[in-house]
Amino acid sequence: MEVIVAVANAGAFAAAGAKLGMSPPAVTRAVAALEDRLGARLLNRTTRRLSLTEAGVRYVETTRRLLAEIEAAERSAGGASSAPRGHLTATCSVMFGRLHLVDLVSAFLREQPALTASVTLLDRVVDLVDEGVDVAVRIGALPDSSLVAARVGQTRRLLVAAPDYLARRGRPERPEDLKAHDIIAFSGLMPGQDLSLTAGSGRKATIALSPRLRLNDAAAAIDAAERGDGICLVLSYMVARQVRDGRLVPVLERFMPPAVPIQIVYPHARLLAPKIRAFVDFTASHLRAE
Repeated sequence: MEVIVAVANAGAFAAAGAKLGMSPPAVTRAVAALEDRLGARLLNRTTRRLSLTEAGVRYVETTRRLLAEIEAAERSAGGASSAPRGHLTATCSVMFGRLHLVDLVSAFLREQPALTASVTLLDRVVDLVDEGVDVAVRIGALPDSSLVAARVGQTRRLLVAAPDYLARRGRPERPEDLKAHDIIAFSGLMPGQDLSLTAGSGRKATIALSPRLRLNDAAAAIDAAERGDGICLVLSYMVARQVRDGRLVPVLERFMPPAVPIQIVYPHARLLAPKIRAFVDFTASHLRAE
C-alpha cells in the first residue's frame, strides 16, 4: 500500500523508490505483485509517464485513508497521540497564502519542532485525497461532503477602484454603468465576460462586460486598480488593507452577492493524525481572530 501511494504521488518508480529507500526494480516488483493479488491493473505505464487507472484511483484513495489511520493508531498505541510529528502538507489560493497561510505555517512550525511542512499555493481546487494533501483553506461552499470543515470567517466579492480613477471617470451607481468603465479582470474570479450581481430585492442580474485588462494573478490586478487603471472584482480579504488606507474604494456594494465562508478542510478520518488536529486548531484560532 505504501509503495503504490508513493508511486501515485511521485509519478515515477525511481522517485517513489528514493522516497521509500527502495530500488526502482523493487518498486516495480512490488506494484506488479499487488496488481497480481488484486487481479486488476492499477497503473498505466508508458515510456514517458505513469498514470493511475480507474481502479487505481479508487484503490489509492482508499489506501491513503487507511495508511493515515494506521499511522494514527500506532502513534496512539505508542503513547504519542498528542505529539505532532512528521510532514504536513497544506494548500490554498495564491493570494490567501501570501497574506495569511504562509505566515501561519511558519508560526506553527516554531511551536512544533518535530514537524516539517510544505505549502502549495494554487488558484484551483486541489483534490486532497488524490493529491496527498493533509489540509486546505477553501473559500466558498464545499461540494465534497467527504471533507471535514472548520469555518474560520467569511469574505465577499467587491468591486474596487482607486479614488483618482473615480474622480476622473465618475462613480457607477447602477450595474449598467459598468459598461462605460474600464474593467480589470482577475481570471480567478472573472473567467469570462459576464459579471453576476444581486439587486437589493435579491434579484440576480448578469452584466456582459468587455475587460480592458485581463490578468491571471490577483496581486497584479489589484496593483493595476491602485494605479487607477480601472475597476476590479476582488474578494474582500484581498484588499482589506488598501480599503482601510483609502487607496481603493468599494463601488456598487449593495449589488454584490452575499458573503461566502472561509473554511479549513481536511479528509475525514476516524483517527485524525495529531499533526493535522494541531494545525487545524492553531490555524482556526488565528484566522478567526483576524
